[in-house]
Amino acid sequence: MGCTSCSTARDGQPKGCKNNGTCGTDSCNKLTVFDWLSNMTLPEGSNPFKWVEVRFKNGRKVYYKNLEKITLSLGDVVATQAASGHDIGTVTLSGELVKVQMKRKNISETPDEVLKIYRKASQKDIDVWVAARNKEEPMKVKARQFAIDLRLKMKISDIEFQGDASKATFYYTADERVDFRELIKLFAREFRIRIEMKQVGLRQEAARLGGIGSCGRELCCSTWLTDFRSVSTSAARYQQLSLNPLKLAGQCGKLKCCLNYELDSYLDALKAFPKTGLKLKTDKGTAVCQKTDIFKGYMWYAYEGDWANWHKLTTSQANEIIALNTKKERVESLEDYASELIEEVKADFENVVGQDSLTRFDKPKSKRRRKNKGRKNSSGSQKHTKKIRSLNNNAK
Repeated sequence: MGCTSCSTARDGQPKGCKNNGTCGTDSCNKLTVFDWLSNMTLPEGSNPFKWVEVRFKNGRKVYYKNLEKITLSLGDVVATQAASGHDIGTVTLSGELVKVQMKRKNISETPDEVLKIYRKASQKDIDVWVAARNKEEPMKVKARQFAIDLRLKMKISDIEFQGDASKATFYYTADERVDFRELIKLFAREFRIRIEMKQVGLRQEAARLGGIGSCGRELCCSTWLTDFRSVSTSAARYQQLSLNPLKLAGQCGKLKCCLNYELDSYLDALKAFPKTGLKLKTDKGTAVCQKTDIFKGYMWYAYEGDWANWHKLTTSQANEIIALNTKKERVESLEDYASELIEEVKADFENVVGQDSLTRFDKPKSKRRRKNKGRKNSSGSQKHTKKIRSLNNNAK
C-alpha cells in the first residue's frame, strides 16, 4: 500500500501488515467493503465485471474501468486516469459487488467519459505519491494563515495532493459565499502548483477528517456511513431524549446520525401507545399522562390537582379507558386498574460494616476539659451570688 506505516513492495503489493487495504492505519479502514463473493466462481459463459472501485485519501472513492484487463486484487495500488496526469489510489473492491455499489450510488456503466486504470503503481509512482502526502500538513498550516490574513470567513479543513504531485485540492467549509480569487493567487505563488478549491459541508468535513464520537467509537460517517440522511429533533422526542444540543450534536455540529438508527423500532413500539395528550375521564376526576416507558409498555397518569400521586397503567388498560370515554362512559377510578400493578418494595437494610454509630470515627472529647469547665462555671456562679448578696445588704 501507500501507507507510511506499512510501506510497499516494488510491484505495488502491500508489505508490512499485509492486510490488503483493511488495516487500521492511515485511514485504510475507512468505508471498507467486504467482498463476500470473492470465493465464488462465475457461471460459465459470463464475463467478469470490468469496473473497479478505487479509494483515495480519507475515503474518497471513484469507479474506474479496467480496459487493460489487469489482474487486480484488494489492496493493490494502481495508477488511474485524472483530468491531467495520473492519480494513485488503492483498490477496495472488484467483481460483481462493484456493479451493486454503482447501482446504489446511481453511477452509470456507460458514461460519456470513461475513466480507466493505467497500470499497477510502480515503486517510483509510490515514492512520488508518499512525498506529496508528506507536504500536505505543513501546506495546510500556511494555507490557513493566508486565509486569516485576507480575513476570509472560511475554514480550510483538508488538502489532498494528486498522485503525480501536479495538483492539490483544497477542501474548505464556509457559511457564506467566499471570494477566494486573491487567495488562489497567493497559493499558486507560494506552493508553485495547480490549485483546485472545493467546498464541502460540515458532515462531509467530519467524514474526511474522522475522529472519536461520544460513544467512544470512530465516527460512523468516516468508517461505514455513506448516505447522510436528514436528522430532526422529532427523532429525539420519539426516543424520549432530553433536547440538549450539547448531547445531541456530533463533531460536525449537526444532530447525530445515530438518532435515526433505532427510530423505526421506537415508532413501531409507539403504535400500541395512545397519544399522551388524551386525558382519562373518571368519576374521581380527569387524569393526565405524566410519563411513558416504551420498553416495558407502561404509562403513568395523575389526577388534575393531585399531581404528586401517579398511577401506573399498561397500554391496553389506557386504551380500554379511552375507548370507554369515546362512548361517553367513565370508569370509577384509576385505582381499580392500577392496583394490579402496585409493587410493594420492602427494603431491609443490614449493618454489613458492623458499626452502628455514625460518629464512631470522631475523637471523644476529654473529660478533664468538661470538669474544668464545670468548675469554672461553678466558681463564677458563686462569685456572682456573693456579689448580689453584698449589693442587697448595702441597699438595706
